Amino acid sequence: MTNHGETTEPFENGDIAAGVSFDGQLTPDTPIALRTPAELADALPYLLGYRPEDSMVLVSLLDRGNFGGRARLGIPAGVEDWQAAARQIARGLVIGARRRGSRPERIVAYVCQEPRPGETGRDVMLRLAPLAQLLRTECGSLDVPVIEALCVSDARFWSYVCPVESCCPPEGTPMGMPGTSAMAAAATYAGIQVRGSLRELRARMQPWETSAALEQEVALDAAGMSLVPRILDDASRAEVAEETLDLAGRIIRRFAEAAPVSGVHPADVRDDALLGHDEAATLILGLQDRTTRDRAAAWMEGDEGAPALRLWRALARRCVGPYREHAAAPLTLAGWVAWSTGDDIEAREALAMALGADPHYLFAQLLHRACNEGLDPESIRRCLRQERHGRTPGERPSSTGPNIPEQKTGSQLPPGTPLPTQDVAEADRATPTRRKRRPRNTGPGDTTPGNTGPGKTAPGNTGPCPQRPQAQTRRPTRSRPAPSGAGKTCANGEDG
Repeated sequence: MTNHGETTEPFENGDIAAGVSFDGQLTPDTPIALRTPAELADALPYLLGYRPEDSMVLVSLLDRGNFGGRARLGIPAGVEDWQAAARQIARGLVIGARRRGSRPERIVAYVCQEPRPGETGRDVMLRLAPLAQLLRTECGSLDVPVIEALCVSDARFWSYVCPVESCCPPEGTPMGMPGTSAMAAAATYAGIQVRGSLRELRARMQPWETSAALEQEVALDAAGMSLVPRILDDASRAEVAEETLDLAGRIIRRFAEAAPVSGVHPADVRDDALLGHDEAATLILGLQDRTTRDRAAAWMEGDEGAPALRLWRALARRCVGPYREHAAAPLTLAGWVAWSTGDDIEAREALAMALGADPHYLFAQLLHRACNEGLDPESIRRCLRQERHGRTPGERPSSTGPNIPEQKTGSQLPPGTPLPTQDVAEADRATPTRRKRRPRNTGPGDTTPGNTGPGKTAPGNTGPCPQRPQAQTRRPTRSRPAPSGAGKTCANGEDG
């Protein structure tokens, strides 16, 4: 596991913004040469769009020096896991690029980590040297040499490749002031923004750990007692879905009409104030029904996209205590809307966090893989539009939203809950539950598809909008109230 409980599985892999080249072109009339370790270290946040933390990063260079794909993975805390992680990130980048028709010629490797208590940046560099060597070895085994390997720590950088002390001294070289380099100026001109650190991005979607969390947990318990029996009842499930979507629509309009505020944190505080505990509980539990969740995914673009994303973030923050697994639904919706509106960085993090809440959440798995593969979300948007405009009032779709077959893990039902007598495939769609309350003296729990090019359909589909296959057997139900440490994951990507 990493220091931040990331999973080794998800990693970023996509092309850098068009026009960025190693030998000097952010735009045709803005030549920027990146030739030295200092220039490559300064360029890293602009290549990713954020400052990586506790991360290993690979950036590929194509035949004419152009930057190709990049991949990031959390650094496993256990040294025994380093080789597997290095192999995974190297193979993911190189093989993924070849599958998309590009061939990396060279790679630049980075290891980024802040010092632990009592450490210096140089100590970090020495401690991570074996990991940097593993990255070089794994890339070399795929016939792609690493031409530079850098360690970034404590606002300094070191080169594992350059032996010249005048260029790369043993005590490291200070990083330049952010935003003052030629790369920063050219990136700003080209519209490339650095969004801060991953920690800051994830904080917008992590469960509350304030005094308000207890009030929200009480509201979730109360809502579960009234909603879960209705969702499990075939006669009332459709009614609960309509109530959930109607409430979500009203709150999205409420968010859209709210006065704007300056700053990320003040904006989130404003949204939290606009959303009541009972409203949040009703939406969180209602969205555990997959068909309801998939209908909510239609708020994905235009004037609805931005306030919908704010709502899904706010709901993810309300999945507190033993309800942290329930965050998979709003986090997946947040990732989907971010991807649909062109924000791949937030999309990857939200979808990875959804997998941290529930590693078996197939909708998040498919979207995360598709986003990492650089696929076009328009095929999914098109299918959602068709279903949204073609549905009559009160009609329940027969497929699971964007027509991605999904299997239920049974993780959201209390132990021993009998399913109502009904079609098993239909029963499989009901997923909310009233989670067991933990003793008050217990601390809060820790928390691809193939190419879809022109003429192809949503990930997982072989044709336009297929129907969900019927389940053949009834799955046993079980419950997974979040134990202490639940939601922690096994290496980067925020999932376990």
